[in-house]
Amino acid sequence: MMSILWAPWRMQYILGPKTNGCILCEKAKEPDEQDTKNLILARGPSTYVLMNIYPYNSGHLMIAPYRHLESLEKLSPEERAELMTWASNSERILRDAFNAMGFNIGVNVGKVAGAGIEDHVHMHVVPRWNGDTNFMPVLGETKVIPEHLEETYARLLPYYRGT
Repeated sequence: MMSILWAPWRMQYILGPKTNGCILCEKAKEPDEQDTKNLILARGPSTYVLMNIYPYNSGHLMIAPYRHLESLEKLSPEERAELMTWASNSERILRDAFNAMGFNIGVNVGKVAGAGIEDHVHMHVVPRWNGDTNFMPVLGETKVIPEHLEETYARLLPYYRGT
């Protein structure tokens, strides 16, 4: 028997306009007034923090440089330092906002390493909890995200505005 898991927020992506450009570059170039629509939580001088629209867990964040570069080695020392500062701040924020018990923090460089956006390097910060994996991904090939993206954004935004 086929099970149905409702995810109505995905219709915006399915029906929305498609782009041939880099989504990370496009979101970063939009005016700050579009940050809520783009799920951008914070902007620094050379990098920014946004929510992943296909999260592994609630609160899954990405940190990206504004410059379109394919690897960490091409980042300036300032960009690398800011990337790590945002990762550290995000770890603290996700502990405070979601009581995260652990984290997967990493960068996939290149398609063979699993990079979904392979030519614009970015870091993932994924909060984890004891028991956050269950039978759904294993048997049902389905991941359950318990909170809508916009609700998660609203929960996290005050923490980032305070940094």
